[in-house]
Amino acid sequence: MSRCLSVCLLIFLCGSLIPESAFGQDRNISGPWQFILRQPDENWMLPDFDDGQWRTAPGGFGTRETPNARVFTEWSTNNIWMRKKLKFDELPTKPALLIYHDEDAQVYLNGKLIAKFDGYITEYKVVELNAESIAQLKTGENLLAVHCRQSGGGQFIDVHVIDANAVPKLPEPPPETQPTISPLITQWGSEVTAENAWTEYPRPELQRSHWTNLNGNWDYAITELAGNRPSQWSGHILVPFALESKLSGVQRLLAPNEALWYHRTFLLDQMPAGRMLLNFEAVDFECEVWVNNQSVGKHVGGNIAFSFDISTAVKAGSNEIVIKVLDATGNTQLRGKQRLDPQGIWYTRVSGIWQTVWLEEVSKTAVRDIDFKTDITTGEATVTLALDGEMQTSDLLQVIVSDGDMVVARGDANGPIAKVKVLSPKLWSPQSPHLYDVQIQIQRGGQLLDSVKSYFAFREVGKSKDAKGNWILTLNHKPIFHWGPLDQGWWPDGLLTPPSDEAMQWEINWLKEAGFNMIRKHIKVEPRRYYYHCDRLGMMVWQDQVSAIKNPKWTRFETNPEEAQWTPEEHQQFMAEFEAMIQQLDHHPAIVIWTPYNEAWGQHLTMEVGQWAVKRDPTRLINIASGGNFWPVGDIADWHQYPHPGFPFDAERFKDFVLVVGEFGGHGWPVDGHLWDPNRRNWGYGGLPQNADEYKDRFVESIRLLIELKSQGIAAGVYTQTTDVEGEINGLLTYDRKVVKIPAEELKKITAPLVEN
Repeated sequence: MSRCLSVCLLIFLCGSLIPESAFGQDRNISGPWQFILRQPDENWMLPDFDDGQWRTAPGGFGTRETPNARVFTEWSTNNIWMRKKLKFDELPTKPALLIYHDEDAQVYLNGKLIAKFDGYITEYKVVELNAESIAQLKTGENLLAVHCRQSGGGQFIDVHVIDANAVPKLPEPPPETQPTISPLITQWGSEVTAENAWTEYPRPELQRSHWTNLNGNWDYAITELAGNRPSQWSGHILVPFALESKLSGVQRLLAPNEALWYHRTFLLDQMPAGRMLLNFEAVDFECEVWVNNQSVGKHVGGNIAFSFDISTAVKAGSNEIVIKVLDATGNTQLRGKQRLDPQGIWYTRVSGIWQTVWLEEVSKTAVRDIDFKTDITTGEATVTLALDGEMQTSDLLQVIVSDGDMVVARGDANGPIAKVKVLSPKLWSPQSPHLYDVQIQIQRGGQLLDSVKSYFAFREVGKSKDAKGNWILTLNHKPIFHWGPLDQGWWPDGLLTPPSDEAMQWEINWLKEAGFNMIRKHIKVEPRRYYYHCDRLGMMVWQDQVSAIKNPKWTRFETNPEEAQWTPEEHQQFMAEFEAMIQQLDHHPAIVIWTPYNEAWGQHLTMEVGQWAVKRDPTRLINIASGGNFWPVGDIADWHQYPHPGFPFDAERFKDFVLVVGEFGGHGWPVDGHLWDPNRRNWGYGGLPQNADEYKDRFVESIRLLIELKSQGIAAGVYTQTTDVEGEINGLLTYDRKVVKIPAEELKKITAPLVEN
């Protein structure tokens, strides 16, 4: 991110858009501007120019993270032209401009240029008008016109004419309550209803036949942070879509000083014979849950599934659930691409329930988790259960492994660990993603305690040296070049939540058809079904840890890198969420690499975190810091370079590491009618091409360079990115997934040399 620059010209106005009481006694402070973001006719600054087709909004204009800015209206494009009518009953004693500007700005009064500013400043200043400029000012109606240009970073413009002898205090803008409202929606999002919202079983790696989906319309309300349970509800919110999303039906921003509440009821025909679990696939960020006015648990962390045992709180008949959610979206909170002030590479914040909520009845002794360890040489698989409750010595664990309709292995044990052996095992790979189905049962005295379905695969992730002495990536002892897109996992209708299971499947399938064999899942944890589809479709995954923004200086591959200083408590929460992510996802054969850090975002205690990760999961490779501050731990040295790929080879320093280009490309192409917000700065790396042919040529050149890098020892490449996201228009697909910028079959042909060994 560039450092924030500010653009602000202030000349006090008259008129009234916002109540006058909000601005004190000076009527010239309030009032709307007419503005346009594309080059107007040359006479745009003249009083008699017709601006009736221009947009109307209050100033100032800019991006909200700009220091000292008072943003009433979002402006993030390169240029803005503004017009405003002023009215003076008497002229100021000492006419002046109050100005705060960035890069370039011109101010006109009644059609005459009265001030011009180059460069930028970072705070308001008073600029007295000279005699010639003062002569343009008159009693009665005046026309103020302003043009401002900005090329990068934060920005702000707001214009007012003041009396330098009595500089007024400017009002603060009202708090934001609404995210960007975009017409974009995917074909799947347009089909979502309260009845069909995410009806699939959410945990494919451990399935039971009886469960209750609690997605659908819930009641919601927003209170102060420390507020008590609301006495009234504001309306309905569609779970599992976040408060800010289109599909939630609300589209309301949750401020850090507010709490979001949920409420619904459910029916139980009778009390559970065993235990009743209330499961949440993800709630952002911190929550407490009550069932029938009894607190059943709290959870911190916005990206991982969790459960509460509500057996003692439920009753036969109607039951009530109430949830309180807090979400500051700041500091060391793991939030990924969310930001309170979204722009550029940062996106709209997400708050509350954003994945499936469901009930499940289980026995007192039941499977909580399953771990499979497989040996591709012997065909042996070790099945280890994590249990709620304990198995007795006489209890029987049965494991039945099937390949389609054929049983290929069985194993029994009198404890939570069983071994099975598959003869001539079929190995998992992107070309042949073979999965074995598993039925697991626990019996006691001939009675069934628990029965779950699962699956596993035989595959082995590794690295080795090629004939030139370069480290390469391997799968099942064979070399494989990892070729994938950077994938943000954002949607215009659901934000972090895909609109449907079908939508996720379509996107993974399209990437397969386009020739990719890997996806870098970028600082987001997807619904568990996403990884299941990658497993069955044959798509490798590099899984990032979700990041926070408490950063050191970004020094990339420089020696003696810096680290951010996190408190022990902050680090403990980071590690708790990292462990929870690995625990939740380590079942999936598609995941081949864990990435703790990205571009120094939240990077701290790197060696400690990397050594922990290597020990925690020796079956996968560790990419300690993708594009970030390199430390010699894990398996990979990862470099980011835009727009075309490159790598700063250092034979001695990286002799023990696999070399990869973890991000490159980002070539942008805007598609009219498919932009999140056509009035913002929609951008791609390296500037935007003049036409679609130039866009394609840039992509082809990037691939040509990556092929050259492969011949020099680069083992993987990650192209930015799968889709456009909000103001980023560097996707291979538009944000709504309705326009393919380069056909899949053409992409596959262009990139074929990358995946050919």
